[in-house]
Amino acid sequence: MRILVTGGAGFIGSALVRYLVNINAEVLNVDKLTYAGNLASLKPVEGLRNYRFLRADICDRVAMNEAFETFQPDYVIHLAAESHVDRSITGADDFVQTNVNGTFTMLEAARQYWSSLSQNRKAIFKMLHVSTDEVYGSLGDRGKFEEVSPYDPSSPYSASKAASDHFATAWQRTYGLPVVISNCSNNYGPFHFPEKLIPLMILNALDRKPLPVYGTGSNIRDWLYVDDHARALWLIVREGRPGEKYNVGGRNELRNIDVVNRICSLLDELSPNASHYGDLITFVDDRPGHDARYAVDATKLETELGWKAQENFDTGIRKTVEWYLENGWWWQPLRDKVYSGERLGLLEKA
Repeated sequence: MRILVTGGAGFIGSALVRYLVNINAEVLNVDKLTYAGNLASLKPVEGLRNYRFLRADICDRVAMNEAFETFQPDYVIHLAAESHVDRSITGADDFVQTNVNGTFTMLEAARQYWSSLSQNRKAIFKMLHVSTDEVYGSLGDRGKFEEVSPYDPSSPYSASKAASDHFATAWQRTYGLPVVISNCSNNYGPFHFPEKLIPLMILNALDRKPLPVYGTGSNIRDWLYVDDHARALWLIVREGRPGEKYNVGGRNELRNIDVVNRICSLLDELSPNASHYGDLITFVDDRPGHDARYAVDATKLETELGWKAQENFDTGIRKTVEWYLENGWWWQPLRDKVYSGERLGLLEKA
């Protein structure tokens, strides 16, 4: 099978590309290489016969048309997106351009390509649009997000992803383009860009810098190990029904402060210091529009397609901390030259 992956140099995208290449699929990775795109994440598959890389912007219709025509994919898995909520608060333009206009361009390029296929190849082709649970907004103390939950985005990031989901649904209903949507919970694992919560806490702790926790740390997220997500995406694009949505969650609901404390405990064990890493925890002003709780019901994916997460949070976070301790070659250049751990998303006070 030939799979075109957009955003394959990002965190989730690179995990998916490594997985697909290792199961002998033929992969074309299309990535613009913004600040969060990192070809070092793809060193394990670099140079392999079944892996190709194309540096291109998904908003470039000519480049996308050419990618489809020359590679002739059976499947498209569209992950390319701006994804950091804090950055969206002070720079929403990039999120609208990439997440909304870029998805529109990909849908149109896919539609043109799909329309040109023979009936046999049309029957195989499918496009998976990868989205987030943040489109559903914020939960109270009870309940979980289901595929039929209403959209209620709170941030410019989640609003842009909600818009792209609606475009994907419309292209399936209006044009018959075989599109499937997945909405995942918070991912974590190796090769995660240092601006996100878990890698930021690990690397700040190793540098003996403050560990900034928003508000009281009571915000709850459902954590999904990235390799489990990669397996889910490959299953959904092959077996998922066009026009359907599938929620992907790890069934690991934790408060942010509990996540940070767990990281500190692991570092105390694996890289002991004179003082406890937990002493570095600092509570800071909350993020504007910070959703209180996310929880994903993955029952549809588990029962209909037979997927199940292989990692729980305890096993996954240990693997993640160990990886960062052993792979400074990957993250140190990012900390030195791209993002050093500064607070993002702060609004100017009136």
